Parts: sequence; C-alpha cells; structure tokens
Amino acid sequence: MKPVIASLDEKYPELQIEALEIWYNQTNQQKFAEVTRQHGLQNAGIPLIVIGDTVLAGDTTIIAHLEEKILLEKQRIASCNTTAAPSAPVTSCEPATTLTPQMVVVPALIDSLNPCALSVLIFLLISIAAAANRRRIILIGSSYIAAVFLFHLLMGIGIFSFVTLTGLSKAFSLLGAAVAVILGLITLHDVVRDRETFFLSVSASGKGLMAQYIRLASIPAAFILGVLAGLLGFSCTGGIYISILALMSRSLTFSAGLPYLLLYNIIFILPLVLVTLLAAYGISPEKADSWRNEHKRALRLVIGLVLIALGIVVFLGWFG
Repeated sequence: MKPVIASLDEKYPELQIEALEIWYNQTNQQKFAEVTRQHGLQNAGIPLIVIGDTVLAGDTTIIAHLEEKILLEKQRIASCNTTAAPSAPVTSCEPATTLTPQMVVVPALIDSLNPCALSVLIFLLISIAAAANRRRIILIGSSYIAAVFLFHLLMGIGIFSFVTLTGLSKAFSLLGAAVAVILGLITLHDVVRDRETFFLSVSASGKGLMAQYIRLASIPAAFILGVLAGLLGFSCTGGIYISILALMSRSLTFSAGLPYLLLYNIIFILPLVLVTLLAAYGISPEKADSWRNEHKRALRLVIGLVLIALGIVVFLGWFG
C-alpha cells in the first residue's frame, strides 16, 4: 500500500496522513482495536484506513475507494467554509458533541436525590440511631454505601464492557433511549396521578426482605442491604444510569468511559454519605425522612423530565 499512499499524498498535498504501526506498538494496537469495535468490524486486519467517518479495510477496498473518499472529504470541508450550496450531499460540518464531565455530573446528582435511593438508608439509620454511638452509625452507614457504590459501578462496567466488546453500541443506545423515555413517561404519570404509591418503586415483597436486614442492623447486614437496595430498586434508580451508559456507548470506548462511570457513581452516593454523617453527628434521621417525603413528588417530576430529555438526546444522536 505504501506506493499507493505515496502517490495520493503527492496528488493531494493538503492530505494529512498518520501511519500507525500495530505489530510492536501496544498503544497503536489499542487504538486499532477501539476503531474496529466502534465501526463494528469483525476480525479486521491491515491495512486499514480511517478518513472522515469512513473506514476502508483491505488493500483491494482501499485501492478502489480511497481517492473517492478523499474527494468526498475535500468536498465536505469545502462546504463548511463557503456559503454556496454543495453540489452533492455531504455529511454535517458540525462535529458530534463530546460527552463532558458536566454532562455526567448533573444527571448523576439528580439521580442521587431519588427518594428510592435514600429511603432504605434513612430507615436503617432510624433503626440504629437511638442505640448506636457515632462510630457504629458511620460504620453501618459506610457498609451500606459501599455496597450501593460497588453494585452500581459493577453493573455499569458489565453493561458497558459487553456493549463495547460486541459492537452493539448503536443498538444499545437506541434501546437505552427507548427505556429512558418510557420510564420518564411512567414517572411523570406517577406524579400526575398524585397517589402515595409509585409504580417505579420497590415491591412490597422486596421491602419485606430488606426490612429483615434493617432489623439486624449489623455491618454485614448493611452491606447485603445495600446490594438488595441496588438490585430491587434498579427499576426506580436505574433509568438515568442506563441513559448515561447509552450516551457513553455512542461516543466513548471502554477505557475512555471508565472514568465517567467512576465519576457518576461517586456523585450518586454523595447524598447517602451526607445523610450518614448528619445522623452520626446528631441530626435526627427522621428529619431526613421528613424532607424526603415532602419533596419526593417534586424530585420524581425532575427525574421524569430528565429521563425524557436524555432519551431524546440519544435518539437524535447528538453524541455520535
């Protein structure tokens, strides 16, 4: 391929070419693997060329189509720099929006205030507040929070790694968008019907199971309780999380997405940490429970709107 590339390089001096060797260079090997996963290529070999949004694999394909793709890319760039209408359809001049930490922090913060996420911890702290000292409250609360954090983090890693490794990013993002919109509409319906019980909440049998571990009020029981809260309450708390995973799958590889997963879950547990510290330092857990009950309908309204907005963003493909 070198003579072909050299000839095109001479013919189109504005062409910028970067050659990546993948036999000895592990960094380039990772880039190659990420590109093939992003474009859904199975058992791809070399040579492989990326130009614009197009990937050409194999010498026959490259020889047949590379110059054509160069001309199309030149046309696309030219159309971005002139007001004249292009002579043929071109891809958008605007690059896809890049997912930023702020775009993860805000939904995570809203999700962290979900009444479903806070209620189990508050009930646990209420059960031990009168009899336990500060150290025990912090230990039991920390055990519960650690379990919630690990459950959600491992759930996210499992889903995200499966999606990126199988090349199902687009299908998952569309499914995640659909789930977000559906859960958002259900949440808004729950708010509008103005009843005490919500459709997206832990079932009565699930609450009974968790109540057994709340009564035990030990550090191991608190950890199991955190896992159960994550598992049984995922229909209530997982909508925004799934939406963020869908956004990440559209624009990020697994290695690039892992810090965002960590960031999301750290933000998610912050209110749990705050409630535990307040209970340990003398603020009644009942006050936190009263605040939760007072604002749960407003919080669910915000969560429902955010779910629908995230679903629309993913459907529109604003992140790749």
